[in-house]
Formats: sequence, C-alpha cells, structure tokens
Amino acid sequence: MKNNLHVFLGATVGDAASRPLHWVYNQKKLNQYIKGKKDYAFLKKNRSPFYNIKTGKVSGYNEAGQTMFKTLLEGHENIEQRFKKNILKIFGPGSEYWKNLKLRSKYRKIKDWRGIIQGPWIHQNIIETIANINKNKKLTGGIKVNESDGYCSTLPYFLYFNDLKSLKKFISITTVSKLSIKYSLAKFNLLDLALKGSKDPIKEFIKKFKKNSYYSEIIKDIISLKKLRKHPHSKMVKKLGMACSYPGTFNSSIHAIVSSNSYKSAILKTIKAGGCSCSRSNFIGAYFAALKGIDTIPKTWIKKTLPALKILKQK
Repeated sequence: MKNNLHVFLGATVGDAASRPLHWVYNQKKLNQYIKGKKDYAFLKKNRSPFYNIKTGKVSGYNEAGQTMFKTLLEGHENIEQRFKKNILKIFGPGSEYWKNLKLRSKYRKIKDWRGIIQGPWIHQNIIETIANINKNKKLTGGIKVNESDGYCSTLPYFLYFNDLKSLKKFISITTVSKLSIKYSLAKFNLLDLALKGSKDPIKEFIKKFKKNSYYSEIIKDIISLKKLRKHPHSKMVKKLGMACSYPGTFNSSIHAIVSSNSYKSAILKTIKAGGCSCSRSNFIGAYFAALKGIDTIPKTWIKKTLPALKILKQK
C-alpha cells in the first residue's frame, strides 16, 4: 500500500477487533464472554465495563492515529499546527468524546461502575493535550500517565515520512512523559526494521541497540520475554501488566509477538488476556502487518472495521 499504510491498517483492525472487550479486567467474566468461540474478535455485544460504542469502531487510542491520518490527507504543510486543530475538533468541546468527560471523571468514585458511558472514552493524555493546546503551550502532551497515545497518534506520520529523527516532536504533541516517548521510539524502531525486510526485527533490535543505554531496560526485558515465549500468554500478561501503562503494555505486546506465528493468533491471544487489549493491539497489529504484509490481516476482519475503507482507498 501507498506510504506503507498497510501497517496502519494492521493497527486499526487490531484495535477494532479488540474493542468490544476493551478494559475487561475480570478474567472469569471475560472467559464467560468468549466461551465456545474460536474467533472472539468483533463481538457483536459490547462487554467493555467502561464505555459502549458500535462494534467496528475504534478506541480512543486508534482514533488519535485516525486524527493524524486525516491531517496528512488534508496536506503536508504545517502538520503540527493542523494536527492540533484536528485534535480539538475530534476530541475537544462539542465532540462526541468531550460530551462524556464529566461522567468519565466520576468512574473512580463509583464502586459498581457498569459502562455508564454511551459513546467513546476520552483518554487522560488527550484531555491534557486539549487543555495545553488551548493555553498555547509549546509542549502540549499529557504528563500524568505513561500510555500509548503518543505512539498511536504518530504512527501514520512515521509511515508517510519514514523519518525516525523527527518522531519525538510529534509524539510529544500528545504525551511528554519520558517513559512514553522511550517506548514509542522503541516501537517505531521495531516497525522500521520490519519494513526494511528484517526476518526477525526483535533480534535485530537487540543487536542494534545493545550498547545504547537509552534502551538498556527495554532490551533486558525483551531478552527475558523471549525465554518465556512458551509460557501461557494470559498468565504472562497478568504478571507483566494488563493495564494501559508502560512498561507493562509494551512487554505484554512483545510476549504476544514472540509467542505467535500470525497476526490473527497474536490479536486473539491479546483479546483473551484482557485489560487494555486495544493499546497492545495497535502495536501488535502494526508489527505483523509490517513484518508479513497486508495479506496477514484477515480479510473478514478488515470488512468489519469501519475506518478501514478510508485507509484502503490510499492504494
């Protein structure tokens, strides 16, 4: 595909496939929801206990990427400024995301939260980004959480321009967390190696950066995870981290990758493991698409993904 957008398609389909079970942390309930199903991607009935959107739509993680994609389709001049304007338009006041903000802020105070929000869930990094854009701050990204919004929002930019050097600036539009930036850059380097034809990008990443202190902890974890690839994925995710934060979301994604042979098997085991499956699927889906091409993404899944057609039109 043009501009390697099959990689963004891989991320988008993975997110949409995982979305109906997004943020299900109760493993017993999750197992009940998928009982007897071989393919539990795109569940027709929403089971997320936090918010409810139509099956086929994407989470706020991938929506950030769709916002960058929209910005790039509009043109390649003043990308940073126009991307910020589109963030305000798609996530800010007047948007479907923003109208649920007050209700969203109460979820920690409600003991028995049962998906009260009808509509999409706005993420903490995006809330902070909107506030910082409106204050005309130079650095607009959120700092309170170490999550995947920076990677997800920057993925289309990376694919269009294939420039690792300028990524930090664009990641920082939605997050200025040092941890988030580091793990985002690690993801992009892995995708870059896959797109350049590496048969084993993870092995090559270790070799390339083994003397780079910036990635020392990441490499140490990856080496350990490779040794644990035969361990049951759901148990590993419970140990590594089911939630949205780094390093857990990255390490759980790596385990899914090193223990899987295909896009489909990796996404399904990610869904089955529960928790923040959407953030993990945005990387896992992109990785397998970069490694094996567009044909690795199940065609039936692509058809079920509502934003997929717009990406496919860029052939």
